[in-house]
Amino acid sequence: MPELSHLGERMKAKLILLPSLFSVSGCCSVMKCNMSASLAPKKHLHFADLRDVVFVIQSQRNSFHVRQAEKLRKDLLLQTQALQEYKMSLKLLIMQNVFFSFSLSSQFGKNSSWIMFLEEDTRVKLEKLHEVLKTFDRRKEWFLGKPLHDEESTIIHHYAFSENPAAFQYPDFSAGWALSIPLVNRLTSKIEEEPLKSDFTIDLKHEVALYIWEDGKGPRLKGVPELCTIPEHNPRAQYCATTVSSQSPLCGQPVKSDNIFIAVKTCKKFHSDRVPVVKKTWGKQASLLEYYSDYADPSIPTINLGVPNTERGHCGKTFAILRRFLSSHVPNTDWLLIVDDDTLISLPRLQALLSCYDFSEPVCLGERYGYGLGQGGYSYITGGGGMVFSREAVVQLLASGCKCYSNDAPDDMVLGMCLNALRVPVTHSPLFHQARPEDYAKEFLAHQTPISFHKHWNIDPIAVFNKWLKNDKHTEGLEKSTKDEL
Repeated sequence: MPELSHLGERMKAKLILLPSLFSVSGCCSVMKCNMSASLAPKKHLHFADLRDVVFVIQSQRNSFHVRQAEKLRKDLLLQTQALQEYKMSLKLLIMQNVFFSFSLSSQFGKNSSWIMFLEEDTRVKLEKLHEVLKTFDRRKEWFLGKPLHDEESTIIHHYAFSENPAAFQYPDFSAGWALSIPLVNRLTSKIEEEPLKSDFTIDLKHEVALYIWEDGKGPRLKGVPELCTIPEHNPRAQYCATTVSSQSPLCGQPVKSDNIFIAVKTCKKFHSDRVPVVKKTWGKQASLLEYYSDYADPSIPTINLGVPNTERGHCGKTFAILRRFLSSHVPNTDWLLIVDDDTLISLPRLQALLSCYDFSEPVCLGERYGYGLGQGGYSYITGGGGMVFSREAVVQLLASGCKCYSNDAPDDMVLGMCLNALRVPVTHSPLFHQARPEDYAKEFLAHQTPISFHKHWNIDPIAVFNKWLKNDKHTEGLEKSTKDEL
């Protein structure tokens, strides 16, 4: 938690840090740094000024993400130093579930009008944001953001709105999104009266929009053109209240390819169609890669770990891979990547991303899903997009006695339960994808440099790899981005 002794700046906004969206507990700590509470008279009776905005920085428990959130917090503080009209109190709150933020109305409802949610990579122009928010009557229910929509019904949204997927819009979190306090008050009451019922949390931004819309009882997302996802240095950003800081993180030299051990899960029936795709695409980028199957085929080669193939789950196979990773049978590396045989991935981009993480920490990284989060459940890294583990994470997992209850148990969910019991954070990266490119909104992918996709269903996987994941001078672009942004 950052030291608060230096936070005596004049403030015109309240700042809140949320280290995790998916952790299952509620508020883990509250810290307050009280400044002068005197307020100048408000100039607008029904329209917001920046004193009315509670800023929520959506972050995670991993040290890299703590630093990123702190960078954004400092940027907001620097902007407020130039805004000397009011003195405010600064409140820093750590929460561990985005839906708990709706209960902020009890703390801020009387002297605030908006809750503005920001991701770590969101950049804000406070004065421009003020111009945008003051055009909305704060007495009404508003749900503001940059709208996304599906081109076709998709599995990641449970095939919702299958007759007309484009009819429903949901916010791109990277651009920031805002709720008016009247809406937050109603949502707080709704959660108290009707706890969340969804078993699986797959795409939080879509599920938040559905929850707010409430089958037409609540407001739809109101698109705000000034909430943008273009890079902050783009000339068009002059018209934006929010932008994004960079498209792909790089925090130093990329992790060397021979420091990542890669395990590909396969089985005999896919040796002739899926494995050749790996070999023709991203497999060429790997230094240390083994294929694990129910059948030892020397022509590939594959390794039989003694675990029979299962139609689903593959927990027994995954835990055999974890044990092998710590054995003398494979080279000693800091990182382990476990993928399916129909995962498509860019290893150079993964190497760049891992430069931001400390291998001495227990790191579990990928696309994060949730199970039963409204009823005290847990988060997990979904396996199809790729699961990345630091050596320390594997050591702690196996030392804990965590194991499968059956060979065909869902491996990613079992690992999530074990990590939750160990209090090891599950770290989300939106650059990993459990589904195919067409299963995601085009505008969402437009500001990404994706690391992975999953599934060969109804696509040409080699063409998808070449379009989305092939690294044409990608590292050069990342190095330039690093100099500009990190």
